Amino acid sequence: MRIPDKVVASVFEPLWDRYEGSLRLKTLTKLNDSQWQSPAAYAEHQNELLRRVITHAVATCPFYQERFTAAGIDPAKVSSIADLAGLPLLTKADVRENQSRLISSRYEKSQLVLAKTGGSTGISLEIFCDRQGVEMRQAAALRADEWSGWRLGQPMAAIWGNPPVPRTFRNRMRKLLKDRIIYLDTMRIDSAAIDNFLGEWEATRPGLLYGHAHSIFILCEALRDRGLTLNPTGIVATSMMLIESERRVIEEVCGIKVTNRYGCEEVSLISCECEEHRGMHLNADHNIIEFLRDDGTPCAPGEDGRIVVTELINFGMPMIRYEVGDRGVPSDRTCACGRGMPLMEHVTGRVADFLVATDGARVAGISIIENTLTKLPGIVQMQAVQEEPRLVKVNVVRGDSYGADTEQGLRQSMKGFLGQDVEIQIEQVSQIPQESSGKYRFTICRLKDQATK
Repeated sequence: MRIPDKVVASVFEPLWDRYEGSLRLKTLTKLNDSQWQSPAAYAEHQNELLRRVITHAVATCPFYQERFTAAGIDPAKVSSIADLAGLPLLTKADVRENQSRLISSRYEKSQLVLAKTGGSTGISLEIFCDRQGVEMRQAAALRADEWSGWRLGQPMAAIWGNPPVPRTFRNRMRKLLKDRIIYLDTMRIDSAAIDNFLGEWEATRPGLLYGHAHSIFILCEALRDRGLTLNPTGIVATSMMLIESERRVIEEVCGIKVTNRYGCEEVSLISCECEEHRGMHLNADHNIIEFLRDDGTPCAPGEDGRIVVTELINFGMPMIRYEVGDRGVPSDRTCACGRGMPLMEHVTGRVADFLVATDGARVAGISIIENTLTKLPGIVQMQAVQEEPRLVKVNVVRGDSYGADTEQGLRQSMKGFLGQDVEIQIEQVSQIPQESSGKYRFTICRLKDQATK
């Protein structure tokens, strides 16, 4: 028998938090109130938390003790993120090489929660967070999910790679009473898997459709071809760039707007669309996000730049001025929803997803895809890989209408972006392989000075 959603929300969710001693739902309540405060109040709150995390980091992390001293920055005199302009960015290489020196001496490593990511270069990165920080991250994600129209207590459907299997009694009870998540494994989205997923959907009736943006599109495209629809109350697309043409297909099949969400394993939620779907609210309760030009100066509103995050809630392994490896566009607009969190216009992509033109200009992978895959006939999927400055290999899954004109148009478009003397090698493939996480990558740059370190 299906447990009523209201019972899950009002009974099992809070009971499970009490059983675990978790701050998750208490934090969610606070976040649902704080989101309506003014931008000035948000800035004041951020500065207060910034001073707290910096004082803690310098006092308990050898890495930050040395870094602040070398930069000539007195943590006691830091009042805002602008005072850290002279502090070098924390890179992925820094984290790999100084893991033990970044962990606070007030915590045992065994007390912390591990998050591991493969990163755009395929080299693993391990980040640790204290338990309360993890619970606060979970609360921020729940708030963002609710912006989509989903409500706490409703089941979820996750389009995700390598879905977890509950092996312990505790985890099986959690799945039965609270989480109630069905999965479509992105490592194998075929007709049989979709049939099984639809059967589980009918039995579970999920409120939220959640997952990799392109994988949700693949599912919805297959359903559209079958003449089928879904009826979730919310859709959250994450982990990958959401292409507008794919957004339209998802919304056509599901009948509601897609909520675009952005974050990473290292610092969790960074930004998310609200119900207005006009830009993405920054998670200002838990992070300070900078957008920097390549020379390190702040971007102007509307200007594409590197995304740098200072997390304000992780005291186990503080992340101060961490360069995520993505690029995005800040905004100075206010949102009609009335929330006080600042906006970013959109994410333009991972640094390693930008290809390099012969004149040195960087070209966003999302722009390449939108001007090839979505405009040329007969291309089902494609992936462009740049391993040499003047050589780009394009893997193409061809459809029925693919022909000589499509291939010529693809070459011309790629050369228009990257330079007329770039060699474009087109290879027909049966499918574009996912990463081990189940994500797809449309463009990959393997030039040493371009890929994220």
